[in-house]
Parts: sequence; C-alpha cells; structure tokens
Amino acid sequence: MLRCTGLTKSFGGVQVLKDFSIGFTNKDIARVGIIGPNGAGKTTLFNILTGFLRPDTGRCFFGNHEITHLSPYQIAQLGVVRTFQDLRLILQIPVLENVLLGRPRQHGEKLLRAISRFSVAKEETQNRKDAMLLLEFVGLESKAKVLAGELSYGQQKLLALACCLATGAQVLLLDEPVAGVHPKMALRILDLLRQLHTEGKLVIFIEHDISAIRHAADEVIVMDNGQLIARGKPNEVLERPEIMEAYLA
Repeated sequence: MLRCTGLTKSFGGVQVLKDFSIGFTNKDIARVGIIGPNGAGKTTLFNILTGFLRPDTGRCFFGNHEITHLSPYQIAQLGVVRTFQDLRLILQIPVLENVLLGRPRQHGEKLLRAISRFSVAKEETQNRKDAMLLLEFVGLESKAKVLAGELSYGQQKLLALACCLATGAQVLLLDEPVAGVHPKMALRILDLLRQLHTEGKLVIFIEHDISAIRHAADEVIVMDNGQLIARGKPNEVLERPEIMEAYLA
C-alpha cells in the first residue's frame, strides 16, 4: 500500500536517511510502531512520505501512484494523512468545525455546486452527522461546540485523530500520538488505534513509550542513524538483547 525505496536525506551535511527502503500493507498488519533514538530519521521519513519534504534521492509510492514529488494535499487526497508532534489544530474555532475542515472534496468549495443551495445544504447536514460520529468515536461529542483551544492536551490529541479520520484516508501516520498525556488518556488513545483495524485503516505511529508499542502495535520497526535495523512482532523484536540495550535501557 505505502512504500519507499532508496531514500536519502541530508540537512547541513548530516545524512538523516541513508538508502532507506520500506513497505507497508494493511492486509495483515493494521498498526505499525516505529521506535528509535532522537535523530534516527523517524519524523523525516514521515515528512517525506506525506510531501512535507523532498528526498535527495529515492522514490515513494502509494499503491500504483508515485507520490515522491506530490504536495501534501495531493497525497492526502490519495489517502495518506498525518499528525504532528506540534498539534496543528485551529484553536480559535469549535471542535466540530476542526473536524469538518478535514472532510474531502466538499461541494460547497466548488463554484458551480455552490450555486445549488439544496445540494450544498444536504451535504453539510451529512458532513455534520459524520463529524459528530467521529467525535463520538474519540469521546469528544460533548465538546463539539467548545473552542479547540479550551481542550486539555490529551483531548487535543483525540481531536487531531478525529480530524485525520474525517479525511477518509486509508493510511494514518501519527507522530507520537500519546506523548505528554496522562497514562489513562494514553491508554484511551491506544485503544482507539486498536479499534481502527475494523475500519480497514493502516496506522503507522512513532512512539518512544515502549509500553505503548507493546499495547497497540502488531509490528515494530526500529530505526537508528537513518537506517532500518530491526522489524518484526513486538514480543520478538523488543526482547532482542541488542535492542533492549540500545533503546530500552
């Protein structure tokens, strides 16, 4: 479903990704956790896969589409979206409106469709129903009319997930989805990720919390120094002595 081959990327003469190749599928694996020390290249990989950075060399594909040189919005339209460590919500508008902004290809955005008020109104009604279902899924339905900036940090993480789901994307790339939140909220978020398997979503998430990887990932990838050094089931990879010594001590 999503793959890249031969990726390299340097910043100021420092090579962050080194001939990096990897592929993901949602057929058997629903949730993939990526771990590694700071500077391993994890977020850079996400940035390249979603069009926020261009690789120096290498190519990226989503299905049969090459996405290497597409813009972030074009990649999102194909079905790959992401969250960031710094949550990119619009804090001055209500929670529900943030989710609605994620809805793809809304007719009201097109001039000819906008002339037909009936079709636009009908779509807006359906979009609001769908958005409320997503808020219900993440447990924020009671906060629909609250400004996003008034939510707790953990609730904002939930809202960011709802906004991703609103796009209808098949692949979600989540950058540290439970970092900095209360342990109970972290478990709540991880349980939601586990539930997405029934929706046919492929979730790839970067995380430093190994317990989170064990709880939610079907597969774990270990990166270091811009390279993939281990991949497999969490109960196998995370028990390897060299991985434990290097990353989990």
